[in-house]
Amino acid sequence: MNSMVETQGVRRMTALHLTRRTMRKSLAGLLKFALIAFGAAVGLFPLYWTWMVSLRPDGWEFTFPPQWLPNSFLWVNYVRAWNSGPFLIYTRNSLLVTILGTIGTLLTGSLSAFGFSRLRFAGRDLVFGLVLSTMMLPAWVTIIPTFIIFRTLHWIDTLRPLYVPSWFGGGAFYIFLLRQFFLSLPVEMEEAARVDGASSLRIYWQIIMPLSGPALASVAIFSFINLWNDFMGPLIFTNSVQSRTLALGLRFFRNEYTTSVNLMMCAALFMVIPVLILFFAAQRYFVRGVVMSGLAGR
Repeated sequence: MNSMVETQGVRRMTALHLTRRTMRKSLAGLLKFALIAFGAAVGLFPLYWTWMVSLRPDGWEFTFPPQWLPNSFLWVNYVRAWNSGPFLIYTRNSLLVTILGTIGTLLTGSLSAFGFSRLRFAGRDLVFGLVLSTMMLPAWVTIIPTFIIFRTLHWIDTLRPLYVPSWFGGGAFYIFLLRQFFLSLPVEMEEAARVDGASSLRIYWQIIMPLSGPALASVAIFSFINLWNDFMGPLIFTNSVQSRTLALGLRFFRNEYTTSVNLMMCAALFMVIPVLILFFAAQRYFVRGVVMSGLAGR
């Protein structure tokens, strides 16, 4: 009889312990969810406020206390913002620069990364170290000689200075990211291809590139965002309306006396939406590419 009572007591204590542990896990999960939701709300609030201001009438952008919802939604502001300048030209230029620059970064950056990760030549590590050292060089140090070069080539006030540099590796960060990913790929397939007589260029194009989708997607997203949002490049290298991009076009909603804040917010959303669509469409590959690029550890 005593053994039965002891057994029942042990069972009750075990059930109580399991219940408490389950409650602790539930509370921990709820706390994590609350923190993630809070972080998402903080991150999305600027986008929400941009949208709210874009729908307000002129002169009501800075009302106090702030209105979390406008009294009326003026969707006509987007039409006014689009018609306030040659935004079709700005959009065309931005798309041209972004697409050509991203393609150049993917091709030349991956080719450079393939050389640093798969080919053996004298001074390879030294050259790669020099490439990485350019990341510590401020852009303002090279802006004057770069301007002189483009002026000598008669490229000022054209779109070439905005995308042609991307066809020379795209930047040390992209080369580093792709190199780390290439190092994580098994060498057995490459060795088998060399035994069959495949050249290095064929191995790069038919073996390495098809296996590097996540890393290439990550580089494409980074490059797209940087080129799409570039402001200083168009500001320094272009002069006429025909050469401006969307990032520079936003500046002309503000003049010496007035600023059309609501229309500027409309134009800002024109720029944000393509980036959001690209990121959410390629988010799976982006996260995988960034994570796998750090697995090689060398």
